[in-house]
Formats: sequence, C-alpha cells, structure tokens
Amino acid sequence: MFLRVQKLTYLLFKLTGIQNKMSESQSRYSIVERLTQKKLNIITEKSNLDEELKLKQQDVEQLKKDLDDWDKDIQKDVERKRRLKKREIELAKFASENAKQRKDSKEKAFDEKIKTIELALERIEEISKTSLTNTP
Repeated sequence: MFLRVQKLTYLLFKLTGIQNKMSESQSRYSIVERLTQKKLNIITEKSNLDEELKLKQQDVEQLKKDLDDWDKDIQKDVERKRRLKKREIELAKFASENAKQRKDSKEKAFDEKIKTIELALERIEEISKTSLTNTP
C-alpha cells in the first residue's frame, strides 16, 4: 500500500512538474494545492469558453436584429418615397388639368376673336360690295 502511495506521489510530481524533493506530507500538500489551483484555472477557462460562446451568440442575435431593423427602415423609406411620388403624380395631374382648362379657355377666346375678325371682314366686304354698287 505504501508503495502505491509513493508511486502515485511520483506520478503526481511528474504530472505537475514538481521535481524537488520535500518531505512526503509537504509534497502531498503542495501537490494538492497545485492540482486544486490547476482545477480552478481549468474551471475558469471553461467558464470563459461559455462566456465567449454566449457573447458570440449575442452578436449573432444583435446582427439579426440590426438586419430586421434595417429592413423595416428600408420599408418605411420606400413607403415614404412612394407616398411622395404619388403626391407628385397628383400635383402633376392637377397642373395638367389646369393647363388643359387654360388651353380650352384660351382656344375659346381665340376662336371668339377669330369669329369677331371674320365678322368684321364680312361686314367690310359687304360694305365694299354695297358701296361699289351704289357708286354711279
């Protein structure tokens, strides 16, 4: 049994890298202390791995959220631009209708002026005809 403990102590010395010779109780204490410290270090590293993974997963979720927000912003922007374009179309239609009404009223006014001028020309022609026939 004692040989087993020595063999185990020797293996622990090799495992932990301890090569100095101390008394057996001090060696066991230092081995336990170092192994406990290594265990704590490993647990800390393992915990750090979990934290790193958690952070990476949070990054993925944040990027997905950013993409969704970006999509929503684009949709809102597109809707706003669509409304502006529709408003421009409505304004252009209104301007076009106004221009058509102005054109129609101007054509009507020009037609009336042309009729008045034609009437005046006809009267002048009649006056000319009657005056030619009235002159002896």
